[in-house]
Amino acid sequence: MHNVAVDKASGTAVVLATGELDAFVAPDLVAAFSEVMGEPQVLADLAGVSFMDSTALGLLVRATRERSNAGARVRVVLPRGNARRIFEITSLDRALPVSDDRQSALDELAAG
Repeated sequence: MHNVAVDKASGTAVVLATGELDAFVAPDLVAAFSEVMGEPQVLADLAGVSFMDSTALGLLVRATRERSNAGARVRVVLPRGNARRIFEITSLDRALPVSDDRQSALDELAAG
């Protein structure tokens, strides 16, 4: 089971994903990241994600880079644990703007 939602109420556009993210979820991820295109600050909160396959990972990387290249400040919330392991194996935890929790990510976005 999964859920992908967008929340723009806080001044930072948040893409909140939970559950298992795989190829089946790809259209939901694409739609969510399309919805936040043009927002000045974007946070992808993956704290509730238990699994990510290569399709979901690729979409996240592409969406993060597209938003950054468009001028947005972007952070990815990815707490230590199973879902973060794939980021560490591929070194994406060093290539993407990763934070351990939502508050840290929001603080980092606010600091510019």
